[in-house]
This record gives sequence, C-alpha cells and structure tokens, in this order.
Amino acid sequence: MHSTPIDSTDDDATDTHEAGEEKLRSGIQSIEVGFRLLEVLTEEPRAMMLRDLAQRAGMSPAKAHRYLVSFLRLGVVAQDPLSGRYELGGFALQLGLARLARVDGVKLARIALAEMRDRLDFTVGIAVWGNQGPTVVHWMESSHPAKASLKLGDVMPLLGSATGLLFAAYLPRSKTGAMIERELADSRRSTWAHTPRTHDDVEAALADVREHGAARVEGMLLPTIHAFCMPVFDSTGDLALGLIALGHEGAFDIRWNGTVDTAMRGCAGKLSYELGYSAHAR
Repeated sequence: MHSTPIDSTDDDATDTHEAGEEKLRSGIQSIEVGFRLLEVLTEEPRAMMLRDLAQRAGMSPAKAHRYLVSFLRLGVVAQDPLSGRYELGGFALQLGLARLARVDGVKLARIALAEMRDRLDFTVGIAVWGNQGPTVVHWMESSHPAKASLKLGDVMPLLGSATGLLFAAYLPRSKTGAMIERELADSRRSTWAHTPRTHDDVEAALADVREHGAARVEGMLLPTIHAFCMPVFDSTGDLALGLIALGHEGAFDIRWNGTVDTAMRGCAGKLSYELGYSAHAR
C-alpha cells in the first residue's frame, strides 16, 4: 500500500511567517533597556551623576556606562567634562523639535476622543481659544445625545460653562479680562445657575478649577446637562486646547475621580505629553 506523501511546504511557510512576526513583536531588547536611561534624563531637570542615573534606571553603573558611551557618540546624551554629569544631548533636542513641528494637537485629540466616545459612550468635544473666546472646533455625540444646542464654531461663555471656566483659569487675564467684565455686567440678567456674579465669585471659581486641574459644572449653561473640561498643555506649558465631555443628569458621572473624570484626565495627560508638555518643567 502506498502512502500519500505529506507536503510540508505550507507548514514551513507558516512557521517562517510566524517566526518573522514574533521577531517583529519582540523587538530589540537592548534598545528598550538603554532607553530607560533616556527616560530618567527626560524626567530629571538637572544633569545626573552616573551612579544616580543608573540607580534610577534600575541597572548597574557599569551597564549604564556602556549604553551612555554609545549615546554620547550619537549626540543623544552629553557629559559635562568637569563634573562628569550626564544630560540630554543636542540630537535629543533635534528629535523633540522635529516631533513638535509635525504634531497637530486637534488631530490627535480627535482620534483619542473618538476612541473614548466609542468605549464609554458620552458626548465629547474640543475647544480652542479663538478671536471671540473659547470656540468649539470638534463635536461627537454619544448614542444618547445630550440635548445641547451646541455646534461647531460656537463660542462658549467664560463664566457660564466648564469650557469657559477652564480657559479663564489658565489663560492670562490680558486675554480674558474684557470678556469676564462683559459677562459680569450681564450677570444680573443671566438665567444660568451657579454663575459667578461678582469678582470674588470669579476668583473663587477659577481657583477651584486650578485646584482640581479641570473645570466641572452641573446644569449651569443648560439645565440637567453636566460637563467637564480638561486642559491640554503644549511644550511651553500654555493651554493648547480643552477636552469637553457632557451628558444628562443621572446618566453622566459628574464626580471627581469618577469614570468620566478619570478617563478624560488620562486622555488629556497623554495628549499634553504628545505636545511636549512636562509637568516637571512648570
């Protein structure tokens, strides 16, 4: 009886393909290990001695020194000839500048918010500072849209919205002062709940925003609609844009450290990092 020969060509090809994919996934471990040194130097505002740098990176001084020799040759790291301390080099600066020249904060925010909207299902948006004040430039509804009469291009009130309070808290008064004064003058006719009515009220509200690192309102601009606005900072530490989240009372977690706050805060932090912001540098 003759047995049918087994063609192993397909199996070999599959094994080779899977091995190639595994190599791509595994990467080059030594590069990842070496980059721990660069991460430490990025987080530390001062030049560092070898022993301190190695300790923070979780490796021996001898091992760290081998990596640093290569980084020095490439210009990624520099060493003070007198003190022997290490810091980021000129090429690291060029890398950072090249990244900043290419990054589009609003585009990154749109991608990040789309993922969050799909995952957590609440209405989100983006606001930037325009000629007339904080302006909505992107808007994505949840599957149960809030009945908010907002549209692209709308300018949000500084004292009557989470978005406005965020920009008023983080922008210089030279930009916001005239608008604040106009809204205070009109506050007697305002129907917005909990809106600041005096200068002391304004300062208290803005101090609260800065203390929490975000703005939150409950039914202020629109009854039964709650909202957060989170700051995204750029490489100079200035406010680049605000991330908006809103929803109906009872269906929207308005708590500090709640689901919405935590998700939006994490998203804003990642976007600030992408724009070159460092909290250590402020």
